[in-house]
Amino acid sequence: MRERGFRILDHPADLGIEAYGKTLAEAFEQAACGVISIIVGTSKVEERSFRNVTLEGSDLEQLLVRWLEEVLYLYDGDHFISGRFQISHLESGRLQAMIYGEPFDPDRHTTRMDVKAITYHQLKLQEKKGKSLVQVFLDI
Repeated sequence: MRERGFRILDHPADLGIEAYGKTLAEAFEQAACGVISIIVGTSKVEERSFRNVTLEGSDLEQLLVRWLEEVLYLYDGDHFISGRFQISHLESGRLQAMIYGEPFDPDRHTTRMDVKAITYHQLKLQEKKGKSLVQVFLDI
């Protein structure tokens, strides 16, 4: 498992994630790791299966929100807990990724906090040579 590339931000009503990486794709992956870490303990998640994800959006901001909504949906709707994220393609209108994990098992996985939604509140994307950052807040 690679070094943690995100931090949780305090907010009066919600929780935020600031995620970073060498590329914007890595920052998106780390944001997804941040969302999952808020919902459930990830130390016991195994890569038993995967989900292939293709998303479209009007811009990178919408793609970030849609990406994290997909991660949240896989947990809430499919009871699939994600352990690793690998974005193979990210451009202004399209994202392609593989999400590795396994079905949620209440005997092995510990839930932490319920995330209701991904918001556009204080959404931020920054891309500089060799360093990218995204910030997103979650409705809890």
